[in-house]
Order: sequence, then structure tokens, then C-alpha cells
Amino acid sequence: MESGALSRAQRALIRESWQRVRGDPVQHGAVLFGRLFELDPDLLPLFQYNCKQFASPQECLSAPEFLDHIRKVMLVIDAAVNHLENLPCLEEYLCNLGKKHQAVGVKVESFSTVGESLLYMLENCLGTAFCPDVQEAWTKLYDAVVKAMQRGWDALPEGD
Repeated sequence: MESGALSRAQRALIRESWQRVRGDPVQHGAVLFGRLFELDPDLLPLFQYNCKQFASPQECLSAPEFLDHIRKVMLVIDAAVNHLENLPCLEEYLCNLGKKHQAVGVKVESFSTVGESLLYMLENCLGTAFCPDVQEAWTKLYDAVVKAMQRGWDALPEGD
């Protein structure tokens, strides 16, 4: 993961905008996932706990287990923001995260919908501060994270 893709100005924009999100990660994460289920309702069945299927996105978004998932997702974004200068140090972690998502049936294509939902959440949170430069910086960061996760996908399973 080459952090050279992000300019100093872009890293500053990402940090600045994330400051406003990280204060309430679960609330903002719920906006992200709410949007995700709107864009792709077929993803809802991937989230089931104790073999219980959620009847609606609302039911899913209020389940304690799912709120834990939201926290974890927001922590991954937080880690990426905290390591903007050195994204390669997250490579192994993100690779393994990719493998885990593959194992539960997530399709690589779904990550573009997640990216769209992330931008929607940022825009929702930042309002007028969400300008094209901020959008471009986050898109670059998200692409780098997804590429690392995809390497986990592409890696041959080592006989788990």
C-alpha cells in the first residue's frame, strides 16, 4: 500500500474531517450501513447472529451484535487515518480482514458500494465542509485500504 498516493494536503483533509466523525463512531457508522442497505439490500442476509436473520435494516441497525460490527468497521477506518504516513504497516491486518470477509461470503464488488456509503456518511456528517478535495482524498485512502483487503482475497488459502 503506497501512502505516496496521498499528498500532504490530502492527509491533512482526511485527518481534519475524521476528527468530526470519530467523536460518535457508532452514530456515523449507522448512517454508513443504513445507506449501504439502501443501495444493496442483498447484503442484509450476510449479517446474522446466532442464525437469526434480520427482517429489516432497522432491526439489524439496532442489534447489539451489529453495533459491535459498526464499532469494528469504524476502528479500521480510524487505524487507516492514524497511519496515513505509513499505510503499509496495516497491510497484513487488512489482508487478513479481506480473507475474513471472503469467508463469510462478501463479494469484492460490494466494497465499491461500501465506499459509496462511506462518502455518503462523510457528506452527511461534514455538510458543506465535504468538498471535492475531501471526497478525492477519502476515495484515494479507501481505494488503498480495499486493495490491501483484496490481496487477502487473492492470496491462496494456506489450508486453514
